[in-house]
Amino acid sequence: MQPPVLSPYQSLMAATPVVHRTVQVADRTTHFWEYGPAAGTSAGTPATVLAVHGFRGDHHGLESIAAHLVAGHPSGVRVIVPDLPGFGVSDPLPTSDLDGYVHWLEGFRAALGLDRRTVVLGHSFGSIVVSAAVAAGLDTRLLVLVNPIAAPALQGPRAVGTGIAIAYYRLGAWLPRPLGLGLLRNRVIVRAMSIAMLKSRRPSLRRWVHDQHDRYFSAFANRTSVLEAFRTSVTHDVAQFADRIAVPVLLVAAEHDDITAVPEQRALADRLADAELVVVPGVGHLVHYETPAAAAAAVLRRMATS
Repeated sequence: MQPPVLSPYQSLMAATPVVHRTVQVADRTTHFWEYGPAAGTSAGTPATVLAVHGFRGDHHGLESIAAHLVAGHPSGVRVIVPDLPGFGVSDPLPTSDLDGYVHWLEGFRAALGLDRRTVVLGHSFGSIVVSAAVAAGLDTRLLVLVNPIAAPALQGPRAVGTGIAIAYYRLGAWLPRPLGLGLLRNRVIVRAMSIAMLKSRRPSLRRWVHDQHDRYFSAFANRTSVLEAFRTSVTHDVAQFADRIAVPVLLVAAEHDDITAVPEQRALADRLADAELVVVPGVGHLVHYETPAAAAAAVLRRMATS
């Protein structure tokens, strides 16, 4: 693979302390990264954010938001970003269904000694995981959902595209292992996914986002983990947990998100007991790559009052 494309946020990342750690959750290893001046100190500090990335990604996807949070917090904040089980370098779960991810998140937070003062953030598929966990009793002073999956993927205008994606992942799991992995990790298909989600016209940013997807979008443990996680991502959404979420919620949505449109985000906000919706203009489902400063600013502002 070619040398990595430099991030547009390279100088900010270089100035952000980061520590790579591991922890055992239910006898399986979870790798996680701590960003910020408090990285490596004792857990449970008031200014801590636990961030969960989206489907097929790993912790790299949330690095830019983490760096902006660290740089923008007046007294310092620690941001903890794990690789989801089965993705990046974390061990896979026995079963990658939603209950499995919820139990893992509960165990991960407990293993680190984090309490309700910790802000919990989820992007895309991560928004489903953290919402389900909070609905099941995971307490937090603030739940942040970036590009939340606010409506069912198997209904409405996304149903046809979702059906094609289901067939793709099923075929990848059914084919003999070399062929199946080749299909799931096919660079042309990964690039097509990247192009479809990316809205920015800046050539340097586009090159970097495509490079990020090339490097990390296929870092999964096995085909079963990918298929089960995808099935979980399209059979659940945040709205199904809305009535059981009583904590304050910040929704950071995108004006041109092809996966969940703004009217669906507004409908989700209306169903939540205490919600604020921020719509980032000119961006789609890649807020974490294209506009991390806007997302971080919204989170920091809401953290100051929650």
